[in-house]
Amino acid sequence: MKRAQITWMAVVAVASATILPGGELASDSARGHWVATWAAPPQASGPAQTPPRAFANETVRQIVHISVGGRSLRVRFSNAFGAKPLRIGAAHIALHAEEASIVPASDRTLTFSGQPSITVPTGAVALSDPVALAVPSRADLAVSIYVPEDTGPATYQDAAQQTSYISTPGDFTGATSLPVAQTSLSRFWLTVVEAAPRERVGAVVAIGDSITVGGRSTVDANRRWPDLLSARLNPVHGRPRLGVLNQGIGCNRLLFDFCGPNGAGRFDRDVLAVTGATHVVVAFGLVDIILPTAFGFPDQIVSADEIIVGLRQLIERGHAQDLKVYGATITPVGGSPFPGVFTPENEAKRQAVNHWIRTSGAFDGVIDFDRAIRDPADPTRILAAYDSDGIHPSDAGYQAMANAIDLSLFR
Repeated sequence: MKRAQITWMAVVAVASATILPGGELASDSARGHWVATWAAPPQASGPAQTPPRAFANETVRQIVHISVGGRSLRVRFSNAFGAKPLRIGAAHIALHAEEASIVPASDRTLTFSGQPSITVPTGAVALSDPVALAVPSRADLAVSIYVPEDTGPATYQDAAQQTSYISTPGDFTGATSLPVAQTSLSRFWLTVVEAAPRERVGAVVAIGDSITVGGRSTVDANRRWPDLLSARLNPVHGRPRLGVLNQGIGCNRLLFDFCGPNGAGRFDRDVLAVTGATHVVVAFGLVDIILPTAFGFPDQIVSADEIIVGLRQLIERGHAQDLKVYGATITPVGGSPFPGVFTPENEAKRQAVNHWIRTSGAFDGVIDFDRAIRDPADPTRILAAYDSDGIHPSDAGYQAMANAIDLSLFR
C-alpha cells in the first residue's frame, strides 16, 4: 500500500470521542493503556560521531515510522544530554505526506500538562498530553518542534537513516509545508511516540549497534530489520501484535562508551523504562570485539567471557522486570576492508560468544542473525547478496535478518 493511501485512510479513521483539555481522549484516559510504538535512543556527542548542532528560533520536523497504531498519541522529548534547560516553544504531530509536508487535516497541537510550551530541565524529559488522532499500524508521522532560544548542543541520535527537516527562522510547527533551510540524518530531542491501541498489546525493544540502527540501509525507506519485523507483526489492516522499538546506536558497545553511552549503562532508560515493553532483543558484542583493534585501543580489548558476563547481566535485569530476553548472534565481518576489524583473535571471540548464545540456554530464545546472512562457503563473511560493506548488511540482508526471526517467540 502506498504511503498516501495509508495517510488518507488514517485521516478518515479519526474516531469521534469526548476530548479532554490537551486533546486527550476520555476513553483512553480512563483505560490508561499506552504502548511505545516508536523510539530512538538519546545520545551525546562521541569521538566517532557527527557533533550535535545547536538551534535557536528554528523548527525541526522529524519523520517517524510507527509500529502499532492507535486512537490517540503522545510524545516524549528528552534533554538527557543538554548543557542547559531546553525551551520548547511549540510542538505538533501530524500524518506525514511527503518530504517536509504533512496532511493538513491531521495536524494536532501538542501540549504539556495543558500548556502550549514547556522548559525541560537538563537531564529530564517532557511527556506531552495525549491527542486524538487515529492512525493505522506502520503509519508515517511528522513531529515538529519549535525552539525559540539557543539550545546549546542538542540531545540527539546520530545517523538515524531518516531525514529530519530544519526550517528557516521561525515557528512552522503547524505549517503544511515546512520551509526547509537544511536537512539532517540525525534526530533531535524526540525519543518516544506512544499510542493507545484499541486492544492491549506489548512491545519488543531491539537494543544494539549500527546493525540494529540499519547502517547502510536505504535512507527513508524503513529497511532496518526492526522495521521489517514490525511489517511481519503488524498488518496495516488487521490487529497489531506488538510494538517494535529500535534502540540501536551506531558503533555502540556493551561494555565501554564510545558512540553514545554503553549498552549496559543505557539499558534502564532505553529498555526497562519503555512503556509497555514485554520483550527485548539484545544484539551486542560485535563492536566490543572489533573497535579496540580497529581504532588502536589496546586497553579496551575484552575477552569473550567478559562479553558473556555483560550479556548475562542484561538477561538478569530484563528478567527482574518480567521481560522475555532474546539473544541475537553476532554477524560476520570477514569481508571488511578496514585494518584491524577482522583478525583471527576477533573471529575466535565472535565464534565463542555465538556458541554461548546458541547453547547456554541463558536467553529465553535465540535469533540467529549470523546464520541468516553468512556465506555458507565462507562463514566468516556476509553472503555477497546480503552484503553492503563487509560489516553491514544491504537492504536484502536486513530483510533476511527479519525473516529469520521466529514470530512464535512473541506469542
